Amino acid sequence: MKNIAVEKNLSTVSDYLKSQGYKVYDIDVDQKGNKDFIDGFDAVVVNGLSNNPMDIQTTVASKTSIIDARGMNPMEIKKELDKRLGW
Repeated sequence: MKNIAVEKNLSTVSDYLKSQGYKVYDIDVDQKGNKDFIDGFDAVVVNGLSNNPMDIQTTVASKTSIIDARGMNPMEIKKELDKRLGW
């Protein structure tokens, strides 16, 4: 099972992914800027990369997929996860 981190303010996404069998962890703004913490996940779903004071795109190891949930519904996010993680 893949480990997915979801920003806390995306509870609808988190709930949907859990219902689809994903192992989901809620993270807050401080955690998403912590490279060592983020490296433990296969993917991270955030609410807008432009609202990211720590510039998560450059602090996260390349093995971790970052998905910007802005403008996407939970089903679209799941589809993107499946595509990026090869499911």
